Amino acid sequence: MSVVSKTFYKPLSLATSVLGGVAAGAVFGQIWKRISDDPDTPDPKDLRRSNGEVLAAAALQGLVFGLVRAAVDRAGAKGYRAVTHEDPS
Repeated sequence: MSVVSKTFYKPLSLATSVLGGVAAGAVFGQIWKRISDDPDTPDPKDLRRSNGEVLAAAALQGLVFGLVRAAVDRAGAKGYRAVTHEDPS
């Protein structure tokens, strides 16, 4: 990757990462509302919530964020390659 391409890709990658984080948060919130009686995600320090509920929410959140981040990064890399005809790595 050329220096110009690398300079162009970094801010694009940062912007897509931020948007991916926002999208992942929204997706996780919607999933949690549908599977839990309480629409608010459990705070790990809230001792009134069960260990199972807190750990399940954390695992689900990690899964959703990982999947969305990978999908967004992959789409950004493919889009970058389509425009510049260079791989972003």
